[in-house]
Amino acid sequence: MTAARPPRLIEPWDEHNQKLVAEVHPLDWVNPEPAPRYNLVAMGAGTAGLIAAAGAAGLGAKVALIERHLMGGDCLNVGCVPSKAMIRSARAFADVRDAGNYGVSVPPGATVDFVKVMERVRKLRARIGPHDSARRYQQLGVDVFLGEGKFTSPQTAAVDGKVLRFSKGVIATGARAVILPINGLREAGCLTNETVFSLTQLPRRLAVVGAGPIGCELAQAFRRLGAEVVMLEAEPKILPREDRDAAAIVERALRHDGIAIHCACKILEVQKREGEKVIHLECQGAKLKLAVDEILLGVGRAPNVEGLNLEAAGVEYTSQGVKVNDYLQTTNPRIYAAGDICVPHKFTHTADATARIVIQNALFAGRKKMSALVIPWCTYTDPEIAHVGLYEAQAIERGMRVQTFTQAFDGVDRALLESETEGLIKVHVLHGTDRILGATIVARQAGEMISEITLAMTGNIGLKTIARTIHPYPTRSEAIKKIADAYNRTRLTPTAKKLFTRWLEWTR
Repeated sequence: MTAARPPRLIEPWDEHNQKLVAEVHPLDWVNPEPAPRYNLVAMGAGTAGLIAAAGAAGLGAKVALIERHLMGGDCLNVGCVPSKAMIRSARAFADVRDAGNYGVSVPPGATVDFVKVMERVRKLRARIGPHDSARRYQQLGVDVFLGEGKFTSPQTAAVDGKVLRFSKGVIATGARAVILPINGLREAGCLTNETVFSLTQLPRRLAVVGAGPIGCELAQAFRRLGAEVVMLEAEPKILPREDRDAAAIVERALRHDGIAIHCACKILEVQKREGEKVIHLECQGAKLKLAVDEILLGVGRAPNVEGLNLEAAGVEYTSQGVKVNDYLQTTNPRIYAAGDICVPHKFTHTADATARIVIQNALFAGRKKMSALVIPWCTYTDPEIAHVGLYEAQAIERGMRVQTFTQAFDGVDRALLESETEGLIKVHVLHGTDRILGATIVARQAGEMISEITLAMTGNIGLKTIARTIHPYPTRSEAIKKIADAYNRTRLTPTAKKLFTRWLEWTR
């Protein structure tokens, strides 16, 4: 039987998206006949499901993978891949705009061709598509089933009229964008990350609802690409979960780009009127009206639990997702979960990491714990914010004495040479030790820098070892070495310094 055309193909239906769909949901795909029994059945072919399926098959397990829409999940199709391609184009224009700061004269009249920007996004997405393709996973030894899958018992699933029996299962169906219950919003229409990359024309006026990572990233990208952008946030500050000093640097950058930011706002109603959308809102006690051409929502994720018939599998879930223990087992010990469907840190790299835990625990009776992971993340604004571990307030709440070391980039030569001094590094250590509890980096390439701290925390390496590590000069990462040197200076107590001074005098 040929798999049915997926219900939500990515638009526009041009050569690039046709090439993508030919890889991640081939319209002529024929589902295989099920094996008598599978060692592992993965429900969902986003990052978590793909990693679990490939890893298990590589170990010799008999594996089935079920996907109802597009393989690759959010990351490839409507998340990391298209957003970072779009952000790169926006940054290229910002570099042209600011070229005069570097002594480079750019002729007036430089513009952005939004149609070509979005075509580039689609082209690059299609180029990456084969990595997650149905045929590639088939070649890896995975039985790929395209269609609506659901559980029919604690040890069986069904798809395309076929029954799949399994010893172990993993739920990896991910999450989707939340649509706020605002009066008139659905009637007026809105964009989410699942639809925004289908645009072929630049909205002249764009309202971005939510000033978290998705909202800030896309607001800055659209502003740099030429849209008038206003950002609306219910909390008193943007990036409410981030370090306040770090978030303030990003906010200054967004305002410098020309984004209007309104915090502590509540949207009361949306009306569609003569080709535009009117947002009625209340900001800090004042009622305002805002007319825009498009509304983009970036306010969180909801788990994809609908239609899975989890009750038949004996798997409990809530509005936050599937319930799991620290070993990622659900309430059915034969079934695990991985990725956005069950963890609070909804990142591609977390989905990858949790899928690897599932492979070890499900197939080898391992005891790998989710809580043992050291998870970094990055918001890809310009400058970026990257973080790993605990924030200072979190550590204090846990009863820890914290010592914080801060290095601003205006004291780092490479940042000065590149005129990119707006940024900082904060590293929190357990007071009296060099044990790193957490760190935040704000810089243009913060996401590339945070891994040194993550590696140190994962390997129980402290600031003393980082201080002994030679960093190339001049690089931005030298800021981390400066942090470590600052820690070492605290070890030189007044008494030790006095004794050292006497010794120097004696050796003259």
